[in-house]
Amino acid sequence: MARNSILSSHRQVLRQFIGSNSRSFQTLTPSPPTPIPTSSLFSPVPPKPFPSGSSILSGSSHVHFSDLPFFQSRPLSSPSSPSNIVLVNSENDFNSSLSKAQDDSVPAIFYFTAVWCGPCRFIGPIIGELSEKYPHVTTYKIDIDQEGLQSILSKLNITSVPTLHFYQNGKKAAEVIGADVARLTNTIEKLYKFSLSSTS
Repeated sequence: MARNSILSSHRQVLRQFIGSNSRSFQTLTPSPPTPIPTSSLFSPVPPKPFPSGSSILSGSSHVHFSDLPFFQSRPLSSPSSPSNIVLVNSENDFNSSLSKAQDDSVPAIFYFTAVWCGPCRFIGPIIGELSEKYPHVTTYKIDIDQEGLQSILSKLNITSVPTLHFYQNGKKAAEVIGADVARLTNTIEKLYKFSLSSTS
């Protein structure tokens, strides 16, 4: 009986939330990047929501990430991620991946992210879809809170997440900072659409 009452209460709250915010989901606008806390460069940072006051949705009203509990509990990666998304787990992994992109001219995207980053969670599924659309491009996913990556982050001047570096023909060709879906999509299409048609 108590369980049914709790479920009923949750359903009612969900209906109220969806009803009052249904117009918020009509138009997506770029969300600002989340600055990397200084402490995360030296020690693990506990998960936290996207800063209140910044929204990614526009319309007559808007929703903050801090108001959406599912953004705080979603995993960083899905078990069904495309095979061309590679997790970088160490400085050696990163150096090896960068060498492939530069020396072997392999088209690649370096995606700097963090578990606690709200915009990263928003943009993650979009990166997954684009990876499926452009299977010849390898996406290297780098969690900035992993040990041993501080010197790389400093060298590459990674100060906000999400940050994406795009490599084509052995060189860094573009950079996108923040969850700017339109810019991300346009950059990938501009850089990799031609090479996709030439490989098929």
